[in-house]
Amino acid sequence: MNQTHAEIARALTSRWPEHRIAPGTERVAALCDLLGNPQRGYPVIQVAGTNGKGSTAIMIEALLRALGLRTGRYASPHLVDLTERISIDGEPMAPEFFDDLVRETAPFVEMVDEQRLGGVPMTFFEVMTALAYEAFAQAPVDVAVVEVGLGGITDATNVMDAEVAVICPVDFDHTHLLGNTLEAIATEKAGIIKPGSHVVLAAQRPEAARVLLARCAEVGARVYREGIEFSLLERTPAVGGQVLRLDTASGAVGDILLPLFGAHMAENAAVAVAAVEAFLGGKPLPPDVIVEGLGSVDAPARLEVVRRSPTVLLDTCHNPHGARATIDAVAEAFAFTPLIGVVALMADKDVDGVLGVFEEAMGTVVCTQVASTKRGLPAEELGERAAGIFGADRVRVAPRLDDAIDLAVALADEAGPSAGVLIAGSVIAAGEARALLVRPTQEQDEDAGWD
Repeated sequence: MNQTHAEIARALTSRWPEHRIAPGTERVAALCDLLGNPQRGYPVIQVAGTNGKGSTAIMIEALLRALGLRTGRYASPHLVDLTERISIDGEPMAPEFFDDLVRETAPFVEMVDEQRLGGVPMTFFEVMTALAYEAFAQAPVDVAVVEVGLGGITDATNVMDAEVAVICPVDFDHTHLLGNTLEAIATEKAGIIKPGSHVVLAAQRPEAARVLLARCAEVGARVYREGIEFSLLERTPAVGGQVLRLDTASGAVGDILLPLFGAHMAENAAVAVAAVEAFLGGKPLPPDVIVEGLGSVDAPARLEVVRRSPTVLLDTCHNPHGARATIDAVAEAFAFTPLIGVVALMADKDVDGVLGVFEEAMGTVVCTQVASTKRGLPAEELGERAAGIFGADRVRVAPRLDDAIDLAVALADEAGPSAGVLIAGSVIAAGEARALLVRPTQEQDEDAGWD
């Protein structure tokens, strides 16, 4: 009897977890070889960086679709269901298509598992990466947008030669795996830059920029730098997002409505436009394509409004750099008085750093924890850490996420109509909260998948 989708998902996620690094790319390369190397069947735009790579990849995909191209996008992690990681033409794979693909490739996965390359069977992320590459080949797509999972050089996605490598801002995260200096982290991420490729660099700190530019020079890559070859010229907050003016390959393009909040999202939009123009060999995108593509962007859990009265926002920020961008965007776009936080964090993150940023803006923080992984910091421990930063009188603890949300909403109701709630601190928490608060429409259900 065929396994159900839930059983298939459980079997995949029970493999070596993606937050740990299994050495080398040899396992995913071996599986791709057995599948006929599907990753070589279409051009790839690969996106790396510490923060912003997910939303930048979504924007790149939207611009490519506005050009009339059939796209594939591989993202990680997922929010609710692992099928969200593999999209065709902007829609996640339908579970039945995904399940069929898993069954088709299972014998080849078993063959690689038996070889124990590097001493371990295939990891969850490696299997998902190969599934994505095979799905894109079967579709088939005109171009794939691939988000790096962790780092670059040894990331499972890095078994192909991307025509365009995009490096979003490099900052400190996963230091126990990537190194504790910006130079070390940038060196790992520079591994996606291949000979003769086009490289789009978001604004970087000097230490990271030197490493990335040196790699470009070493392999003869053409470089497009934010602030030199392209830039965000102007942005104005607007209802439902912001209006941008960008410096592109054809000069200034204005009146671009981006339905996302914050300066960081505006900068990501500039990077996305540059990435697609690099994919076109440096040719400019028509202004109407830029307006259409960016205007159609849908980025779940990026300051997503998931409830009104009081307003509840959902975000995935999980390190100090991301937390700062989120808090600044909330202050600019919403101006809540007060802001009530619902926070869950992973134990291996810079907990005090994130809480320190949140303390500047949140009147009260409700500390909670995720239910779907043991990596989460227990709510009581998070509450103790928060009390040392916020003061005990501004901290509440609710171990269950649904209880924490209810408590935050009640506190906002008591505070008055100008209060709001921000759920943040962990991608996993954002996914669990979204499953509680957002219901897919019937139309979305019917559109999932591809012909």
